[in-house]
Amino acid sequence: MLNRAVAFLIIAVIAGALELGVLGGVSAAIANILFVIFLVFLTHFTDRAVR
Repeated sequence: MLNRAVAFLIIAVIAGALELGVLGGVSAAIANILFVIFLVFLTHFTDRAVR
């Protein structure tokens, strides 16, 4: 689970950096990080539900 969360965080940082470079706005990176945090909670709860 920890490895998955770290992978999501890395993806969020990379995607945020790419959008930051393209759009030039901080809001895109913030939105990506919030979305990934939501995904992490969602996958965490679904893993709990499956097990």
